[in-house]
Amino acid sequence: MKHGMTLTALAEELTRQQRAKRDLVVPSALMHHETDDSGATALLVEEADAPRRYAVTELVRRQLAEKLNIPFKYFERMRTDEPKLLDRNVSTWLERENANRMLRTLDGNVRAVLSDRYRRLDNFALAEQALPILQGLNGTFESVELTETRMYLKFVMPRLNYEMAPGDFVQGGIMLSNSEVGVGALSVQPLVYRLVCRNRMIVPDHSMKKTHLGRAVNGDDEEAIQVFRDDTLAADDKALFLKARDVMRAALSEITFRQIAVKMQKTMGIEITGNPVKTVEVLGQRYGLNEDERGGVLRHLVSGGALSGYGLVNAVTRFGQDVDDYDRSTELEAIGGRLVYQDEHAWRTLVEAA
Repeated sequence: MKHGMTLTALAEELTRQQRAKRDLVVPSALMHHETDDSGATALLVEEADAPRRYAVTELVRRQLAEKLNIPFKYFERMRTDEPKLLDRNVSTWLERENANRMLRTLDGNVRAVLSDRYRRLDNFALAEQALPILQGLNGTFESVELTETRMYLKFVMPRLNYEMAPGDFVQGGIMLSNSEVGVGALSVQPLVYRLVCRNRMIVPDHSMKKTHLGRAVNGDDEEAIQVFRDDTLAADDKALFLKARDVMRAALSEITFRQIAVKMQKTMGIEITGNPVKTVEVLGQRYGLNEDERGGVLRHLVSGGALSGYGLVNAVTRFGQDVDDYDRSTELEAIGGRLVYQDEHAWRTLVEAA
């Protein structure tokens, strides 16, 4: 089971990042692209006092390629084979774009290039609101993590428990996640924790998702770079975090948990009557599993000994614990939840595959 980092380490890193990060809204024409001899890329931003060079991540390269309508494969080919051509292309299209972009920076690096309508819902603020509520409940943080793209809080309450079959107990909880760099919404989702194999399943129902979309951030001087500080967002975020608090409490209610557990239990009656290999193949096509992931799910399906919908759900979430990448592991936990909530026709095309 993936535990991620400790709660103390998470709090320390969020505090450090809160102090170190800096957000700018920059007219595109004031940004220039640079690639060095090693293939590392950077953005040179013409700030008020002097030009400033920021290294960029792979995510930022992908975001730039998407926003400038440059196929990413071609972007990367230019980066490795013709870096001057890449710099000329990106800088030219940025100059012609005539738009403002939000740059999210941390430790001197650009970590995201976003629309000026991007609404910052930051991890520090979310944790500041959510952690005291969760710590006041009689539960445990089963896993917390801060990846390059997301923050995760996975919390379980042992008092919410249900016996799926003799000796097979599950417990209820929630997952909070957020991305500061444009790769996901702020979300609050119910979570089911299976004790026998320590799998987690993320539930799509009874949840809340808030996209990072707001009004365009524009100043009076369109030629100026604007630096925005966190206190400008506090009032706007208050109502949102109150809603998130209400969703958290509803998701952790006995009624919500029992509804989810009963729905999950019903998948025990869905028998895989076709070829299990074909079932996993169809699953992989539907949910974007690669060849190695399909093989891992099939191994757990067979070793679990339950050729049923329930067995398939648990094979997916169990394989999620084998995956090194925490973001992908969480995606597999969510796929397990989506399986439980798919309709009868979708189940039939899976279990009858031959």
